[in-house]
Amino acid sequence: MQVRLRDVRDSDLPVFFAQTNDPEGCRMAAFTAKDPSDEGMFQDHWARIRQDPAIVMRAVVGDGDGEEILGHASVFGPPEEREVTYRIGREYWGRGVATAALRTLLGIATERPLYARAAADNLASIQVLKKCGFVLSGSGRGFANARGEEIDEVLLTLND
Repeated sequence: MQVRLRDVRDSDLPVFFAQTNDPEGCRMAAFTAKDPSDEGMFQDHWARIRQDPAIVMRAVVGDGDGEEILGHASVFGPPEEREVTYRIGREYWGRGVATAALRTLLGIATERPLYARAAADNLASIQVLKKCGFVLSGSGRGFANARGEEIDEVLLTLND
């Protein structure tokens, strides 16, 4: 599936909020907000990140007729710890959207190294990161709000 990235618009936020509250998407992402259904906190979070010039935030849209919102992708963090993150609506999983979006984002945010984290059992996301040049570089455990427990996570690094 062809995708493109563009600046986030106010009209994208309801789609992002719905994706944030998808139970299967939350389980796979694992490291979510404590209460993803709190729309006020969601709106506050997005207002903050959209005003931070250090954050590269893009909406992922389909490259067909109209502008179907598929998800979002971003790079954030201090210069020595820049990290990528993305969220794609479940109805688009397995169609190459995350890989295409991340490759495009990496062309916009060219600083290196870049890091990514994933739940160790989120094999699809780990595969997307590897397809984009990230390599496993560490592991640990962290509390996953979406699962209500501590789980294994992996760290991946992109150096070139």
